[in-house]
Amino acid sequence: MDIVDGNALAGTLSQLFAFEATEARARCNNCGHIAELGELVVYLNPASSTGRCRSCGHVLLVFVQADGRRFVNFTGMGAIEF
Repeated sequence: MDIVDGNALAGTLSQLFAFEATEARARCNNCGHIAELGELVVYLNPASSTGRCRSCGHVLLVFVQADGRRFVNFTGMGAIEF
């Protein structure tokens, strides 16, 4: 497992959003920290990516690829500002 920053999600996020998502700001539902998605601590696996809050480590988003489909979960963040 590789641990990198949120910029590693740029390609995946660009497939979901029509704006530069790594520059969008999100609020952590756990600690309230607000930061750009590019600042997330990202854990990369072959089938998934998990983005965690740099401040408290709470999971903010998860991408999963399975059976030729992609799933995304944003429940760890309160809002995305772009």
